[in-house]
Amino acid sequence: MLPLLARFCKSTAAALLLASFTVRAAVLVDFQVAQPPPLPQDAKQCTVQILQRTFGFSFGQAEVVEFTPPTDCGEPGSWAGISLNFTVTSNGTQFDRLGIFTFQNVEIWRTSTPEPTRGDGIIWTFLKDVTRYTPLFAKPGTFILQLDNLLQTGLDGQYATTLHATFFASSPRHPPAPKANEIIPVSTLANNTGNDASVPPTFSLNVTVPRNAVQVFAELYASGNGNEEFWYFNTANQFLNDLPNGFTFGDGPFREVRLLIDGQVAGVAFPYAVIFTGGIAPTAWRPITSYGAIDLPTYFLDLTPFVPVLTDGNPHTISLDVASAEDSHAINQNWFVSGNLQVVTDPSGKPTTGKITKYEASPFAVANTTGSVGTNGDVNVTVAASRSIHVEAEITSGSGKTSHVVWSQNLEFSNTQQFSDDFGVQIVSQTASGTFTSTHDGVQSLVDQFSFPLNINITNLTPDGSSFVTHFDHSYERTSLPAPFILGSTIHERQLATAFFTISSSGNFGNGTNSNTFSYTDLAGNTYDREVTAVNNNITADHQGGTLAPRSEIALPNFAQHTPLVIPKPRLPGARKIGN
Repeated sequence: MLPLLARFCKSTAAALLLASFTVRAAVLVDFQVAQPPPLPQDAKQCTVQILQRTFGFSFGQAEVVEFTPPTDCGEPGSWAGISLNFTVTSNGTQFDRLGIFTFQNVEIWRTSTPEPTRGDGIIWTFLKDVTRYTPLFAKPGTFILQLDNLLQTGLDGQYATTLHATFFASSPRHPPAPKANEIIPVSTLANNTGNDASVPPTFSLNVTVPRNAVQVFAELYASGNGNEEFWYFNTANQFLNDLPNGFTFGDGPFREVRLLIDGQVAGVAFPYAVIFTGGIAPTAWRPITSYGAIDLPTYFLDLTPFVPVLTDGNPHTISLDVASAEDSHAINQNWFVSGNLQVVTDPSGKPTTGKITKYEASPFAVANTTGSVGTNGDVNVTVAASRSIHVEAEITSGSGKTSHVVWSQNLEFSNTQQFSDDFGVQIVSQTASGTFTSTHDGVQSLVDQFSFPLNINITNLTPDGSSFVTHFDHSYERTSLPAPFILGSTIHERQLATAFFTISSSGNFGNGTNSNTFSYTDLAGNTYDREVTAVNNNITADHQGGTLAPRSEIALPNFAQHTPLVIPKPRLPGARKIGN
Protein backbone atom coordinates (compact mmCIF):
# COMPACT_ATOMS: atom_id res chain seq x y z
CA MET A 1 0.00 0.00 0.00
CA LEU A 2 2.76 2.45 0.92
CA PRO A 3 4.68 2.33 -2.42
CA LEU A 4 1.40 2.64 -4.32
CA LEU A 5 0.42 5.77 -2.38
CA ALA A 6 3.84 7.25 -2.97
CA ARG A 7 3.65 6.61 -6.73
CA PHE A 8 0.16 8.14 -6.78
CA CYS A 9 1.37 11.26 -5.04
CA LYS A 10 4.24 11.70 -7.49
CA SER A 11 2.05 11.03 -10.53
CA THR A 12 -0.31 13.87 -9.59
CA ALA A 13 2.48 16.33 -8.94
CA ALA A 14 3.09 17.06 -12.61
CA ALA A 15 -0.54 17.97 -13.22
CA LEU A 16 -0.60 20.24 -10.19
CA LEU A 17 2.68 21.86 -11.20
CA LEU A 18 1.21 22.93 -14.55
CA ALA A 19 -1.36 24.98 -12.66
CA SER A 20 0.92 26.25 -9.94
CA PHE A 21 1.01 29.81 -11.22
CA THR A 22 -2.79 30.21 -11.47
CA VAL A 23 -3.82 33.33 -9.56
CA ARG A 24 -6.67 35.65 -8.84
CA ALA A 25 -8.22 38.27 -11.03
CA ALA A 26 -10.88 39.17 -8.42
CA VAL A 27 -11.42 39.06 -4.68
CA LEU A 28 -11.04 35.47 -3.52
CA VAL A 29 -14.15 34.40 -1.59
CA ASP A 30 -13.03 31.95 1.10
CA PHE A 31 -15.45 29.78 3.04
CA GLN A 32 -15.82 26.76 5.28
CA VAL A 33 -18.54 24.33 4.28
CA ALA A 34 -21.21 24.35 7.02
CA GLN A 35 -24.96 24.49 7.47
CA PRO A 36 -26.66 27.91 7.62
CA PRO A 37 -28.02 28.63 11.11
CA PRO A 38 -31.37 26.83 11.57
CA LEU A 39 -33.20 29.99 12.63
CA PRO A 40 -36.67 31.31 11.61
CA GLN A 41 -36.05 33.58 8.64
CA ASP A 42 -39.69 34.73 8.60
CA ALA A 43 -39.44 36.07 12.16
CA LYS A 44 -38.88 39.73 12.95
CA GLN A 45 -35.14 40.35 13.08
CA CYS A 46 -33.05 42.98 14.83
CA THR A 47 -29.41 43.31 13.79
CA VAL A 48 -26.81 45.26 15.74
CA GLN A 49 -23.13 45.82 15.07
CA ILE A 50 -21.03 44.56 17.95
CA LEU A 51 -17.57 45.56 16.75
CA GLN A 52 -15.52 46.74 13.81
CA ARG A 53 -11.74 46.59 13.89
CA THR A 54 -8.77 46.19 11.57
CA PHE A 55 -6.22 43.91 13.22
CA GLY A 56 -2.77 45.03 12.10
CA PHE A 57 -0.06 44.57 14.69
CA SER A 58 -2.43 43.36 17.38
CA PHE A 59 -0.56 40.97 19.66
CA GLY A 60 -1.87 41.63 23.16
CA GLN A 61 -4.30 44.24 21.83
CA ALA A 62 -7.73 42.62 21.75
CA GLU A 63 -10.86 44.51 20.75
CA VAL A 64 -12.95 45.12 23.86
CA VAL A 65 -16.45 46.58 23.56
CA GLU A 66 -19.51 46.89 25.75
CA PHE A 67 -22.70 45.23 24.57
CA THR A 68 -26.29 46.13 25.44
CA PRO A 69 -29.07 43.80 24.26
CA PRO A 70 -31.60 45.26 21.83
CA THR A 71 -35.23 45.62 22.90
CA ASP A 72 -36.82 46.04 19.45
CA CYS A 73 -37.30 42.27 19.09
CA GLY A 74 -38.92 41.64 22.43
CA GLU A 75 -37.76 41.41 26.00
CA PRO A 76 -34.07 40.47 26.19
CA GLY A 77 -33.74 36.71 26.50
CA SER A 78 -37.14 35.98 24.92
CA TRP A 79 -35.74 35.54 21.40
CA ALA A 80 -36.36 32.55 19.15
CA GLY A 81 -32.67 32.54 18.22
CA ILE A 82 -29.45 34.52 17.81
CA SER A 83 -26.84 34.44 15.06
CA LEU A 84 -23.50 36.14 14.57
CA ASN A 85 -22.25 37.41 11.20
CA PHE A 86 -18.45 37.71 11.03
CA THR A 87 -17.17 39.29 7.82
CA VAL A 88 -13.45 39.80 7.19
CA THR A 89 -11.35 41.16 4.36
CA SER A 90 -7.58 40.99 3.98
CA ASN A 91 -5.00 41.87 1.37
CA GLY A 92 -1.32 41.01 1.38
CA THR A 93 0.82 38.23 2.77
CA GLN A 94 0.05 36.85 6.21
CA PHE A 95 -0.17 33.68 8.25
CA ASP A 96 -3.49 32.39 9.51
CA ARG A 97 -4.35 33.65 12.98
CA LEU A 98 -6.49 32.24 15.77
CA GLY A 99 -9.54 34.23 16.87
CA ILE A 100 -11.22 33.95 20.28
CA PHE A 101 -14.66 35.50 20.86
CA THR A 102 -15.41 35.96 24.56
CA PHE A 103 -18.62 37.37 26.03
CA GLN A 104 -19.32 37.74 29.75
CA ASN A 105 -16.01 35.84 30.32
CA VAL A 106 -17.39 32.85 28.36
CA GLU A 107 -15.76 31.78 25.10
CA ILE A 108 -18.59 31.60 22.56
CA TRP A 109 -16.70 31.04 19.29
CA ARG A 110 -13.22 29.90 18.31
CA THR A 111 -12.21 30.68 14.74
CA SER A 112 -9.16 31.20 12.56
CA THR A 113 -8.39 33.34 9.53
CA PRO A 114 -7.76 32.06 6.02
CA GLU A 115 -4.39 33.22 4.69
CA PRO A 116 -4.85 36.27 2.43
CA THR A 117 -3.56 36.97 -1.07
CA ARG A 118 -1.98 40.07 -2.56
CA GLY A 119 -3.81 42.28 -5.06
CA ASP A 120 -7.58 42.18 -4.69
CA GLY A 121 -7.26 40.13 -1.52
CA ILE A 122 -9.80 37.85 0.13
CA ILE A 123 -13.14 38.07 1.89
CA TRP A 124 -15.11 35.61 3.98
CA THR A 125 -18.36 35.66 5.90
CA PHE A 126 -19.50 33.09 8.41
CA LEU A 127 -22.90 32.91 10.09
CA LYS A 128 -22.88 31.18 13.46
CA ASP A 129 -25.83 30.09 15.57
CA VAL A 130 -25.22 31.24 19.15
CA THR A 131 -28.74 30.64 20.48
CA ARG A 132 -27.37 28.43 23.26
CA TYR A 133 -25.74 31.53 24.77
CA THR A 134 -29.04 33.43 25.11
CA PRO A 135 -28.63 33.85 28.91
CA LEU A 136 -25.43 35.81 28.21
CA PHE A 137 -26.90 38.03 25.48
CA ALA A 138 -29.93 38.83 27.65
CA LYS A 139 -27.90 41.24 29.76
CA PRO A 140 -25.25 43.92 29.15
CA GLY A 141 -21.64 42.81 29.26
CA THR A 142 -18.14 42.94 27.83
CA PHE A 143 -17.47 41.45 24.41
CA ILE A 144 -13.87 40.63 23.46
CA LEU A 145 -12.30 39.53 20.18
CA GLN A 146 -8.70 38.43 20.51
CA LEU A 147 -7.03 38.14 17.10
CA ASP A 148 -3.27 38.35 17.55
CA ASN A 149 -1.72 39.44 14.25
CA LEU A 150 1.89 40.31 13.49
CA LEU A 151 3.27 42.76 10.92
CA GLN A 152 6.90 42.44 9.88
CA THR A 153 9.06 42.11 6.79
CA GLY A 154 7.28 39.75 4.39
CA LEU A 155 4.06 39.75 6.45
CA ASP A 156 1.93 42.81 5.75
CA GLY A 157 -1.61 41.40 5.69
CA GLN A 158 -4.13 42.98 8.03
CA TYR A 159 -7.56 41.61 8.91
CA ALA A 160 -10.46 44.09 8.63
CA THR A 161 -13.30 42.60 10.68
CA THR A 162 -16.94 43.41 11.32
CA LEU A 163 -19.20 41.47 13.68
CA HIS A 164 -22.99 41.77 13.73
CA ALA A 165 -25.53 39.96 15.89
CA THR A 166 -29.06 39.23 14.68
CA PHE A 167 -31.84 38.56 17.17
CA PHE A 168 -34.95 36.67 16.01
CA ALA A 169 -38.12 37.76 17.79
CA SER A 170 -40.26 35.07 19.34
CA SER A 171 -43.96 34.68 18.55
CA PRO A 172 -46.69 32.04 18.79
CA ARG A 173 -45.27 30.61 15.56
CA HIS A 174 -41.67 30.78 16.82
CA PRO A 175 -41.59 30.43 20.62
CA PRO A 176 -38.63 31.51 22.73
CA ALA A 177 -35.68 29.18 22.37
CA PRO A 178 -35.10 26.78 25.28
CA LYS A 179 -32.14 27.78 27.38
CA ALA A 180 -30.20 27.19 30.55
CA ASN A 181 -30.97 29.35 33.58
CA GLU A 182 -27.34 30.31 34.05
CA ILE A 183 -24.02 29.97 32.23
CA ILE A 184 -20.87 29.87 34.37
CA PRO A 185 -17.48 30.52 32.75
CA VAL A 186 -14.60 28.11 33.14
CA SER A 187 -11.99 30.52 31.87
CA THR A 188 -9.25 32.91 32.90
CA LEU A 189 -11.88 35.61 33.62
CA ALA A 190 -9.67 38.21 31.95
CA ASN A 191 -11.28 41.54 31.09
CA ASN A 192 -8.91 42.66 28.33
CA THR A 193 -8.16 39.60 26.19
CA GLY A 194 -9.54 36.22 25.17
CA ASN A 195 -10.42 34.07 28.15
CA ASP A 196 -8.81 30.83 26.95
CA ALA A 197 -6.11 29.24 29.10
CA SER A 198 -2.82 27.76 27.88
CA VAL A 199 -2.02 24.22 29.04
CA PRO A 200 0.21 22.68 30.27
CA PRO A 201 0.17 23.22 33.18
CA THR A 202 -3.35 22.23 34.18
CA PHE A 203 -5.81 25.12 34.31
CA SER A 204 -8.03 25.26 37.41
CA LEU A 205 -10.77 27.57 38.58
CA ASN A 206 -12.88 27.62 41.74
CA VAL A 207 -16.54 27.60 40.74
CA THR A 208 -19.66 27.97 42.87
CA VAL A 209 -22.79 26.38 41.40
CA PRO A 210 -26.27 27.53 42.50
CA ARG A 211 -27.53 25.36 45.34
CA ASN A 212 -30.79 24.69 43.49
CA ALA A 213 -29.05 23.40 40.32
CA VAL A 214 -30.61 20.18 39.02
CA GLN A 215 -28.73 19.80 35.71
CA VAL A 216 -25.24 20.90 34.68
CA PHE A 217 -23.79 20.48 31.19
CA ALA A 218 -20.20 21.44 30.37
CA GLU A 219 -19.00 22.72 27.00
CA LEU A 220 -15.28 22.46 26.18
CA TYR A 221 -13.18 24.45 23.72
CA ALA A 222 -9.75 23.00 22.89
CA SER A 223 -7.22 23.32 20.07
CA GLY A 224 -3.54 22.56 19.66
CA ASN A 225 -1.08 25.39 19.11
CA GLY A 226 2.67 25.82 18.62
CA ASN A 227 4.38 22.45 18.96
CA GLU A 228 0.94 20.88 19.40
CA GLU A 229 -0.67 22.25 16.21
CA PHE A 230 0.02 18.96 14.40
CA TRP A 231 -0.38 16.75 17.48
CA TYR A 232 -1.58 13.87 15.27
CA PHE A 233 1.90 13.80 13.62
CA ASN A 234 3.81 13.66 16.91
CA THR A 235 5.59 10.34 17.40
CA ALA A 236 5.67 8.10 20.45
CA ASN A 237 8.82 8.73 22.50
CA GLN A 238 9.74 5.06 22.16
CA PHE A 239 10.47 5.54 18.43
CA LEU A 240 11.54 9.19 18.37
CA ASN A 241 15.25 8.37 18.11
CA ASP A 242 14.56 6.23 15.02
CA LEU A 243 13.59 9.38 13.12
CA PRO A 244 15.89 12.16 11.86
CA ASN A 245 16.69 14.80 14.44
CA GLY A 246 14.14 17.62 14.29
CA PHE A 247 11.79 15.64 12.03
CA THR A 248 8.87 15.68 14.45
CA PHE A 249 7.97 16.20 18.09
CA GLY A 250 7.60 13.53 20.73
CA ASP A 251 4.90 12.70 23.29
CA GLY A 252 2.96 10.74 20.65
CA PRO A 253 -0.22 11.53 18.70
CA PHE A 254 -2.91 10.71 21.27
CA ARG A 255 -4.63 13.58 23.05
CA GLU A 256 -7.55 13.62 25.43
CA VAL A 257 -9.05 16.77 26.90
CA ARG A 258 -10.03 16.13 30.50
CA LEU A 259 -12.41 17.95 32.83
CA LEU A 260 -11.91 17.23 36.51
CA ILE A 261 -14.02 18.18 39.52
CA ASP A 262 -11.98 18.48 42.70
CA GLY A 263 -9.26 16.38 41.05
CA GLN A 264 -11.61 13.61 39.91
CA VAL A 265 -12.20 12.93 36.20
CA ALA A 266 -15.77 13.88 35.27
CA GLY A 267 -15.58 13.65 31.49
CA VAL A 268 -13.21 13.71 28.52
CA ALA A 269 -13.12 14.49 24.81
CA PHE A 270 -11.02 13.02 22.00
CA PRO A 271 -10.61 16.13 19.83
CA TYR A 272 -11.17 16.57 16.12
CA ALA A 273 -7.98 17.42 14.20
CA VAL A 274 -8.53 20.91 12.82
CA ILE A 275 -6.09 21.84 10.04
CA PHE A 276 -5.59 25.59 9.81
CA THR A 277 -5.19 27.20 6.38
CA GLY A 278 -1.42 27.66 6.70
CA GLY A 279 -1.01 24.04 7.73
CA ILE A 280 1.09 21.58 5.73
CA ALA A 281 -0.01 22.72 2.23
CA PRO A 282 -1.69 26.16 2.18
CA THR A 283 -2.76 25.80 -1.46
CA ALA A 284 -5.10 22.95 -0.46
CA TRP A 285 -7.28 25.38 1.51
CA ARG A 286 -8.08 28.07 -1.09
CA PRO A 287 -10.89 29.05 -1.35
CA ILE A 288 -12.38 26.18 0.69
CA THR A 289 -10.85 25.98 4.14
CA SER A 290 -10.45 22.71 5.96
CA TYR A 291 -13.53 21.71 7.92
CA GLY A 292 -13.59 23.38 11.33
CA ALA A 293 -10.99 26.03 10.54
CA ILE A 294 -13.46 28.94 10.71
CA ASP A 295 -15.77 27.32 13.27
CA LEU A 296 -13.89 24.94 15.54
CA PRO A 297 -16.06 22.22 17.09
CA THR A 298 -16.77 22.02 20.80
CA TYR A 299 -17.48 19.07 23.11
CA PHE A 300 -20.31 18.63 25.65
CA LEU A 301 -20.28 16.60 28.86
CA ASP A 302 -23.06 15.91 31.36
CA LEU A 303 -21.93 16.85 34.85
CA THR A 304 -25.39 16.31 36.35
CA PRO A 305 -24.28 13.19 38.31
CA PHE A 306 -21.94 15.50 40.23
CA VAL A 307 -24.74 17.91 41.21
CA PRO A 308 -24.99 16.45 44.76
CA VAL A 309 -21.37 17.52 45.25
CA LEU A 310 -21.51 20.82 43.36
CA THR A 311 -24.61 22.14 45.18
CA ASP A 312 -23.26 21.98 48.71
CA GLY A 313 -22.79 25.76 48.77
CA ASN A 314 -18.99 25.60 48.60
CA PRO A 315 -16.68 26.48 45.70
CA HIS A 316 -15.35 23.49 43.79
CA THR A 317 -12.27 23.22 41.62
CA ILE A 318 -12.93 22.69 37.93
CA SER A 319 -9.74 21.72 36.07
CA LEU A 320 -8.99 21.40 32.36
CA ASP A 321 -5.95 19.71 30.89
CA VAL A 322 -4.77 17.71 27.87
CA ALA A 323 -3.05 14.35 28.32
CA SER A 324 -1.03 12.05 26.04
CA ALA A 325 -0.60 8.27 25.99
CA GLU A 326 2.98 8.48 27.25
CA ASP A 327 3.78 7.13 30.70
CA SER A 328 4.13 10.70 31.97
CA HIS A 329 0.97 11.81 30.06
CA ALA A 330 2.99 14.89 29.10
CA ILE A 331 2.37 16.97 25.99
CA ASN A 332 4.32 19.72 24.27
CA GLN A 333 3.51 23.42 24.42
CA ASN A 334 0.63 24.15 24.06
CA TRP A 335 -3.17 23.80 23.88
CA PHE A 336 -5.69 26.59 24.35
CA VAL A 337 -8.67 25.49 26.46
CA SER A 338 -11.73 26.99 28.08
CA GLY A 339 -15.22 25.90 29.02
CA ASN A 340 -18.57 26.85 30.42
CA LEU A 341 -21.21 25.25 32.60
CA GLN A 342 -24.82 25.47 31.39
CA VAL A 343 -26.91 25.19 34.54
CA VAL A 344 -30.61 24.37 34.93
CA THR A 345 -32.08 25.34 38.30
CA ASP A 346 -35.17 24.22 40.22
CA PRO A 347 -37.83 26.95 40.52
CA SER A 348 -38.33 26.28 44.23
CA GLY A 349 -35.00 27.87 45.01
CA LYS A 350 -34.37 25.20 47.64
CA PRO A 351 -31.08 23.23 47.71
CA THR A 352 -30.69 20.08 45.67
CA THR A 353 -29.63 16.94 47.52
CA GLY A 354 -28.58 13.44 46.55
CA LYS A 355 -25.56 11.22 46.20
CA ILE A 356 -23.29 9.63 43.60
CA THR A 357 -24.13 5.92 43.63
CA LYS A 358 -21.55 4.66 41.12
CA TYR A 359 -18.26 6.09 39.86
CA GLU A 360 -16.08 4.22 37.38
CA ALA A 361 -13.38 6.30 35.73
CA SER A 362 -9.64 5.86 35.62
CA PRO A 363 -7.44 8.97 35.74
CA PHE A 364 -6.17 8.41 32.19
CA ALA A 365 -7.00 6.43 29.06
CA VAL A 366 -5.61 2.93 28.59
CA ALA A 367 -3.02 3.07 25.81
CA ASN A 368 -0.66 0.80 23.89
CA THR A 369 2.23 1.59 21.53
CA THR A 370 3.64 -0.85 18.96
CA GLY A 371 5.93 -0.45 16.00
CA SER A 372 8.84 -1.64 13.96
CA VAL A 373 12.00 -0.38 12.28
CA GLY A 374 12.89 -2.07 9.00
CA THR A 375 16.38 -2.94 7.82
CA ASN A 376 15.93 -0.27 5.16
CA GLY A 377 15.16 2.36 7.80
CA ASP A 378 11.39 2.42 7.31
CA VAL A 379 9.55 3.12 10.56
CA ASN A 380 5.98 2.13 11.44
CA VAL A 381 4.39 3.20 14.73
CA THR A 382 0.87 2.62 16.03
CA VAL A 383 -0.60 4.22 19.15
CA ALA A 384 -3.99 2.93 20.31
CA ALA A 385 -6.03 4.13 23.27
CA SER A 386 -9.43 3.54 24.83
CA ARG A 387 -11.39 5.23 27.54
CA SER A 388 -14.60 4.46 29.44
CA ILE A 389 -16.42 6.47 32.11
CA HIS A 390 -19.59 5.51 33.95
CA VAL A 391 -21.21 7.60 36.69
CA GLU A 392 -24.64 7.28 38.30
CA ALA A 393 -26.39 9.44 40.87
CA GLU A 394 -29.68 9.94 42.69
CA ILE A 395 -30.71 13.60 42.72
CA THR A 396 -33.59 15.18 44.64
CA SER A 397 -34.61 18.71 43.66
CA GLY A 398 -35.87 21.33 46.08
CA SER A 399 -39.34 20.67 44.67
CA GLY A 400 -39.08 17.06 45.86
CA LYS A 401 -38.58 15.27 42.53
CA THR A 402 -35.99 12.47 42.64
CA SER A 403 -34.17 11.55 39.43
CA HIS A 404 -31.82 8.73 38.51
CA VAL A 405 -29.00 10.02 36.29
CA VAL A 406 -26.62 7.86 34.28
CA TRP A 407 -23.61 9.33 32.40
CA SER A 408 -21.29 7.16 30.31
CA GLN A 409 -18.52 7.61 27.75
CA ASN A 410 -16.82 4.97 25.60
CA LEU A 411 -14.07 6.16 23.26
CA GLU A 412 -11.49 4.55 20.95
CA PHE A 413 -8.42 5.98 19.24
CA SER A 414 -5.84 4.68 16.81
CA ASN A 415 -2.99 6.44 14.99
CA THR A 416 -0.58 4.69 12.62
CA GLN A 417 2.44 6.56 11.25
CA GLN A 418 4.49 5.22 8.35
CA PHE A 419 7.85 6.64 7.30
CA SER A 420 9.49 5.30 4.14
CA ASP A 421 11.69 6.19 1.15
CA ASP A 422 14.41 7.58 3.40
CA PHE A 423 11.71 9.57 5.23
CA GLY A 424 10.59 11.15 1.96
CA VAL A 425 7.12 9.67 2.43
CA GLN A 426 5.16 10.22 5.64
CA ILE A 427 1.65 8.82 6.12
CA VAL A 428 -0.67 9.28 9.06
CA SER A 429 -3.84 7.20 9.40
CA GLN A 430 -5.88 8.12 12.44
CA THR A 431 -9.38 7.63 13.76
CA ALA A 432 -11.08 8.76 16.93
CA SER A 433 -14.56 7.48 17.67
CA GLY A 434 -16.91 7.15 20.57
CA THR A 435 -20.31 7.35 22.18
CA PHE A 436 -21.42 9.64 24.99
CA THR A 437 -24.83 9.01 26.52
CA SER A 438 -26.67 10.51 29.42
CA THR A 439 -30.12 9.59 30.69
CA HIS A 440 -32.24 11.33 33.31
CA ASP A 441 -34.91 8.91 34.51
CA GLY A 442 -34.37 6.89 31.36
CA VAL A 443 -34.79 9.87 29.00
CA GLN A 444 -31.82 10.82 26.88
CA SER A 445 -30.42 14.20 27.88
CA LEU A 446 -27.09 14.15 26.03
CA VAL A 447 -25.92 12.10 23.06
CA ASP A 448 -22.65 12.31 21.15
CA GLN A 449 -21.77 9.61 18.62
CA PHE A 450 -18.74 10.56 16.58
CA SER A 451 -16.08 9.29 14.21
CA PHE A 452 -13.18 11.46 13.01
CA PRO A 453 -11.12 9.56 10.38
CA LEU A 454 -7.99 11.32 9.15
CA ASN A 455 -5.51 10.20 6.48
CA ILE A 456 -2.62 12.39 5.30
CA ASN A 457 0.18 11.50 2.88
CA ILE A 458 3.15 13.87 2.49
CA THR A 459 5.49 12.82 -0.32
CA ASN A 460 8.67 14.75 -1.08
CA LEU A 461 9.45 15.40 -4.74
CA THR A 462 12.96 16.67 -4.02
CA PRO A 463 15.56 15.24 -1.63
CA ASP A 464 15.45 18.29 0.63
CA GLY A 465 11.64 18.30 0.75
CA SER A 466 11.37 21.78 -0.77
CA SER A 467 8.86 20.41 -3.28
CA PHE A 468 6.20 18.02 -2.08
CA VAL A 469 2.68 16.81 -2.74
CA THR A 470 0.12 16.11 -0.03
CA HIS A 471 -3.16 14.19 0.01
CA PHE A 472 -5.82 14.67 2.69
CA ASP A 473 -8.84 12.48 3.41
CA HIS A 474 -10.61 13.94 6.43
CA SER A 475 -14.09 13.24 7.80
CA TYR A 476 -16.32 14.57 10.55
CA GLU A 477 -19.19 12.20 11.37
CA ARG A 478 -21.21 13.25 14.38
CA THR A 479 -24.69 12.86 15.88
CA SER A 480 -25.00 15.21 18.81
CA LEU A 481 -27.63 16.23 21.35
CA PRO A 482 -25.57 18.60 23.54
CA ALA A 483 -28.29 19.15 26.16
CA PRO A 484 -32.11 18.94 26.40
CA PHE A 485 -32.35 22.67 25.61
CA ILE A 486 -29.91 22.65 22.65
CA LEU A 487 -31.00 21.44 19.20
CA GLY A 488 -29.64 18.00 18.31
CA SER A 489 -28.19 17.35 14.86
CA THR A 490 -26.33 14.91 12.63
CA ILE A 491 -23.45 16.01 10.40
CA HIS A 492 -21.68 13.97 7.74
CA GLU A 493 -18.67 15.74 6.23
CA ARG A 494 -15.88 14.33 4.06
CA GLN A 495 -13.12 16.43 2.58
CA LEU A 496 -10.65 15.20 -0.04
CA ALA A 497 -7.82 17.58 -0.86
CA THR A 498 -4.57 17.39 -2.79
CA ALA A 499 -1.87 20.04 -2.97
CA PHE A 500 1.47 20.57 -4.63
CA PHE A 501 3.85 23.06 -3.00
CA THR A 502 7.36 24.34 -3.62
CA ILE A 503 9.36 26.42 -1.16
CA SER A 504 11.75 28.66 -3.08
CA SER A 505 13.96 31.64 -2.25
CA SER A 506 12.51 33.35 -5.33
CA GLY A 507 8.95 32.84 -4.13
CA ASN A 508 6.85 29.96 -2.89
CA PHE A 509 4.30 28.51 -5.28
CA GLY A 510 1.86 25.66 -5.60
CA ASN A 511 -1.74 24.73 -6.16
CA GLY A 512 -4.38 22.31 -5.05
CA THR A 513 -7.82 20.78 -5.26
CA ASN A 514 -10.45 20.45 -2.58
CA SER A 515 -13.72 18.51 -2.66
CA ASN A 516 -16.35 18.47 0.10
CA THR A 517 -19.43 16.33 0.60
CA PHE A 518 -21.55 17.62 3.48
CA SER A 519 -24.98 16.89 4.94
CA TYR A 520 -26.85 18.18 7.98
CA THR A 521 -30.14 17.20 9.61
CA ASP A 522 -31.55 18.21 12.97
CA LEU A 523 -34.32 17.24 15.34
CA ALA A 524 -36.43 20.22 14.20
CA GLY A 525 -36.60 18.81 10.68
CA ASN A 526 -34.10 21.18 9.06
CA THR A 527 -31.89 19.76 6.33
CA TYR A 528 -28.93 20.95 4.30
CA ASP A 529 -26.48 19.35 1.91
CA ARG A 530 -23.63 20.70 -0.15
CA GLU A 531 -21.26 19.14 -2.65
CA VAL A 532 -18.56 21.59 -3.73
CA THR A 533 -15.21 21.26 -5.48
CA ALA A 534 -12.40 23.76 -6.03
CA VAL A 535 -9.51 23.36 -8.46
CA ASN A 536 -6.67 25.86 -8.61
CA ASN A 537 -8.61 28.49 -6.61
CA ASN A 538 -11.73 28.13 -8.79
CA ILE A 539 -15.05 26.59 -7.81
CA THR A 540 -15.67 23.99 -10.50
CA ALA A 541 -18.85 22.42 -9.09
CA ASP A 542 -21.25 23.49 -6.36
CA HIS A 543 -24.67 22.19 -5.36
CA GLN A 544 -26.68 23.13 -2.27
CA GLY A 545 -29.96 21.54 -1.23
CA GLY A 546 -32.30 21.08 1.71
CA THR A 547 -34.59 23.35 3.69
CA LEU A 548 -31.72 25.60 4.83
CA ALA A 549 -30.18 26.03 1.36
CA PRO A 550 -30.14 29.53 -0.16
CA ARG A 551 -32.92 30.15 -2.64
CA SER A 552 -30.44 30.83 -5.42
CA GLU A 553 -26.97 29.46 -6.00
CA ILE A 554 -24.16 31.84 -5.12
CA ALA A 555 -21.95 32.56 -8.14
CA LEU A 556 -18.33 32.66 -7.07
CA PRO A 557 -15.76 34.41 -9.28
CA ASN A 558 -13.17 32.58 -11.36
CA PHE A 559 -9.50 33.44 -11.25
CA ALA A 560 -7.40 33.87 -14.34
CA GLN A 561 -3.63 33.85 -14.84
CA HIS A 562 -2.07 37.17 -14.03
CA THR A 563 0.78 37.44 -11.55
CA PRO A 564 2.13 34.79 -9.17
CA LEU A 565 0.56 34.44 -5.76
CA VAL A 566 2.68 35.43 -2.78
CA ILE A 567 2.40 32.58 -0.30
CA PRO A 568 4.09 32.33 3.11
CA LYS A 569 6.01 29.20 3.94
CA PRO A 570 3.78 26.37 5.10
CA ARG A 571 3.85 25.20 8.68
CA LEU A 572 4.95 21.58 8.70
CA PRO A 573 4.72 18.81 11.31
CA GLY A 574 7.56 18.97 13.79
CA ALA A 575 8.16 22.62 12.85
CA ARG A 576 10.44 21.34 10.09
CA LYS A 577 12.39 24.08 8.34
CA ILE A 578 12.96 23.79 4.59
CA GLY A 579 14.77 26.20 2.30
CA ASN A 580 15.96 29.72 2.99
